[in-house]
Amino acid sequence: RRSIAIAYESGQGDGAEQGTSEPQRPHWEPRDWRQQLERIREMRRKRDAPVDEMGVEKCYDSSAPPQVMRYQVLLSLMLSSQTKDQVTSAAMLRLRQHGLTVDRILQMDDATLGQIIYPVGFWRNKVKYIKQTTAILKQKYGGDIPRTVEELVQLPGVGPKMAHLAMNIAWDSVSGIAVDTHVHRITNRLKWVKKETRYPEETRAALEDWLPRDLWREINWLLVGFGQQTCLPVNPRCNECLNQDICPAAKRR
Repeated sequence: RRSIAIAYESGQGDGAEQGTSEPQRPHWEPRDWRQQLERIREMRRKRDAPVDEMGVEKCYDSSAPPQVMRYQVLLSLMLSSQTKDQVTSAAMLRLRQHGLTVDRILQMDDATLGQIIYPVGFWRNKVKYIKQTTAILKQKYGGDIPRTVEELVQLPGVGPKMAHLAMNIAWDSVSGIAVDTHVHRITNRLKWVKKETRYPEETRAALEDWLPRDLWREINWLLVGFGQQTCLPVNPRCNECLNQDICPAAKRR
């Protein structure tokens, strides 16, 4: 099941025409969020987290034809699920050495594909998903990837986070905020959501409700690296964090 948040533009209809428009409710936004964001940008200034050196944007062949490049972006996203950037990057390098195109993957047997991508997380499932998705791309999209989130999430092994990142990286289009485990964890710790969220898609909808759209592209890259280096899942390095005095979750010693 997927929930789709629909935002309506404020129009001139109804009471506005009669001069009896209702007063607008104040727009909710988290306390101190702009200051927190600036400090996270400062902590990420060196761009030296694993995501910066081995993330999806570093995994594809930027000199490949656009259609091949987009396919490689999608595959690197599929491989990256439940997998460290270092492992994904190494698997993508091995795939590219074998020729990473739609036709080459379709010609490759499952055992060979498995040997190449191992040890990415859930590699057996990913072999199946990659083969199924690649066949669909060949049959339905002429070897390219879909241009919409709605079509991308219909592909086997492709979730909402991957779809939004694919739109951003492959199509240079901001369709929504890509929420992974780091973004989900950190935005809950910072109370950037009105109430605690349990699932990434819930977090995405909560963030898109208030975060200015011009920040949507940046927020994934920013928070993923911050989560890899400072705001760790277990034992976060609060004493090294510039936000320790204004973070609701900070462990103050």
